[in-house]
Amino acid sequence: MLEVEKLCVYYGDYQALFDVNIIVRPGELISFLGANGAGKTTTINTISGIIRPKEGSVRFDGAEIHQWQANKIVEKGLIQIPEQRMLFPDMTVLENLQMGAYLHRARQNQKDSLEWVYGLFPVLKSRKSQLAGTLSGGEQQMLAVGRGLMARPKLLMLDSPSLGLAPMLVLEVFRVIQEIKQSAVDILLVEQNARQSLKISHRAYVLENGSITMEGEASKLLETDYIRESYLGI
Repeated sequence: MLEVEKLCVYYGDYQALFDVNIIVRPGELISFLGANGAGKTTTINTISGIIRPKEGSVRFDGAEIHQWQANKIVEKGLIQIPEQRMLFPDMTVLENLQMGAYLHRARQNQKDSLEWVYGLFPVLKSRKSQLAGTLSGGEQQMLAVGRGLMARPKLLMLDSPSLGLAPMLVLEVFRVIQEIKQSAVDILLVEQNARQSLKISHRAYVLENGSITMEGEASKLLETDYIRESYLGI
C-alpha cells in the first residue's frame, strides 16, 4: 500500500532524514515510534506532499507520489491527521466533518460516512451544532480523526493522537484506532506512547535522529531490552 524508500529530507543545509525506509502492506497497522525531534512528523509530512524530499521515493497504491501536490495525494486516498488537529474553531462540529468530505467520491458517501463517524464517536453527534473551538482537547482529537475519516481514506496517518490526553482518553483513542483498522483502513500510527502503540500494531519502526534504528514485529519489539528501557521506562 505504501513504500517509502531511501527518503532524505533537508531544511536548508540541515539534513532531517537519512535514507528512511517504511513499508505498509494492505491490512496492516504500523507504528512509527520516536522521541520529540526524531523526524517522525517530517517523515509523514513528506509522504503527504507538504515537504519535498531531496532524495528517495514514496510509492502509494501503485503510484509514485513524492512529486505530487498534497491535494492530489489526498484524492488518491492518503489522509493525514496532524498533531495540532488543525480544526476550524469557528465552525461547528458538523461543518468540520463536512469539510473532510469535500472530495467528489467522499461527498457521494457523506451520509454513510457521518453515521460511521458518529458510531465511533457518539459525543460528536450530540455536539454536532457546537463550535469546534469550544470542545475539550479529547473531543477535538475525536473530531480531527472523524474529519479525516470523512474523506474515506485508504491509508490513514495519525500523528501523535494521544498527545496531551488524560489516561482514560488515551485508552479510548487506541480502542477507536483498532476499530478503524477493522473497517479496512490501513494505518500508519506516529506515536510516543510506545506501549499502547506496539500492543495494537502488526509491525513497527523506530526513528532516532532522522534514521530508522529498529524495525520488526511489534510484539517482539515490545519485549526488547532497548525498547523497554528507552520507551517504557522499565
